[in-house]
Amino acid sequence: MAGLKEIRTRIASVKTTKQVTSAMKMVSAAKLKKAQDAIMQIRPYADKMYQILGSLSASLENSEDSVFTQPREKNKILVVLISSNRGLCGGFNSNVSKKAAELVRTKYSKQLQLGNVNFLAIGKQGERQLKHFKLNVAGNKNELFDALTFENVSAVAKEVMQLFAKGEYDCIELVYNQFKNAAVQELTTEQFLPVVIEKGEEEKTNFDFIYEPSKEYIIRELIPRSLKIQFYKALLDSYAAEHGARMTAMHQATDNATELLKELNLVYNKARQAAITNEILEIVSGAEALKG
Repeated sequence: MAGLKEIRTRIASVKTTKQVTSAMKMVSAAKLKKAQDAIMQIRPYADKMYQILGSLSASLENSEDSVFTQPREKNKILVVLISSNRGLCGGFNSNVSKKAAELVRTKYSKQLQLGNVNFLAIGKQGERQLKHFKLNVAGNKNELFDALTFENVSAVAKEVMQLFAKGEYDCIELVYNQFKNAAVQELTTEQFLPVVIEKGEEEKTNFDFIYEPSKEYIIRELIPRSLKIQFYKALLDSYAAEHGARMTAMHQATDNATELLKELNLVYNKARQAAITNEILEIVSGAEALKG
């Protein structure tokens, strides 16, 4: 059995850890509320924009103006991995990084063998794990989480869209955690470019909208804006999911620390009781020896 001093030191260490995890849980809960409100507000708008985009894309498949909707042979691939800059959020970062690695090793295995798969990392943790997997990271935009605004995100989205428009990449995929609730994050992969029209989207959306002043003007203005909003929504989803994962992880860590403290206190009391009993036995033995 460990000595009393060692047990007291460990109890003090666990108490400090519990205070830290409890504080991090409360901070993440506060940030989660703000992040959750942001993603819930933008989702209906982004979904409707995507619906309109699907309608436009369906009617302009052969138009030269719809460069973002033209399917191509997928020779060069860019995967945008959205993770976080900080850890201590359970399997949030490792799971999304493994998902991205799995995506390119299965869906784009031929392109990967030819060295035609690059990654754009948004989040230091994901970038670190991609390098650990020996996957090519062409760049990062980790600073986005320092000021997660539509203006900052749309600038990055515009860069990505220009890479596609110039033909540097034939397909761009997003990999991120979609926020469901504080305890649940859904690993999501979606094709960002070219725009994918879901089966039946034409019939569902073509008759709903009247376009003014013209479809050509809408193409120039709406499609790029819709893509920027989709990119922004993916980042907000990941940001909210990150804080939900961290809050859950810190809650579990705090509960584990509480249980460990109970066990350590029990061990400490038993050790202390044993030490006292030994001292009493020594005193009694000494007294008996003196009598003899």
